[in-house]
Amino acid sequence: MFQPTYPIHTTRLVLRPITLDDLDDVYAWQSRPDVVRWMLGTGPRTREQSLSSVAAMAREDALNAVGDCLTLAVTTDAGVIGTVELVWRSETDRTAELGYVFHPDHGGRGLATEAASALLDWGFGEFGLHRVYARCHGGNEASARMMARLGMRREAHHVESYLFGGEWADQLTFAVLAREWRARATAPDS
Repeated sequence: MFQPTYPIHTTRLVLRPITLDDLDDVYAWQSRPDVVRWMLGTGPRTREQSLSSVAAMAREDALNAVGDCLTLAVTTDAGVIGTVELVWRSETDRTAELGYVFHPDHGGRGLATEAASALLDWGFGEFGLHRVYARCHGGNEASARMMARLGMRREAHHVESYLFGGEWADQLTFAVLAREWRARATAPDS
């Protein structure tokens, strides 16, 4: 079993496993059309749907096998403002996929980047990943910008590669290697 030592502290945030007590905060963004707009196969959630989502995320506190997801609540004094996650995609290739969702009221201050960076630090450090990638809808410019801020390079633009809302959609794929992540962390301007 692989899991961070909880909680993970950054300059402005605390990352920890989701609990059922987080329902109100999670529902606050899962019920918003502007947040779920880019999420595959979902619309704004009811409170009951968010409860199911929170219950599932509460079980995602460690990586035991390929395919497992580690989901962490990103908290401030305002409560849970978002989640960051790593999905273990390959043990042999030491690869994981990064995901994140944040309440838009907390945008524009670098909090999502700070949270994702902390999870990537753990992934490349203690967990020993070689490569982390992330994907987004071709029209999700905010997500693509965040991946670039994390130092991920755009590796692919897949044209009409998946069905999204009943229509063919483009998908962008970004990635970063462990050596690139470490070099970024030790660069003079970081």
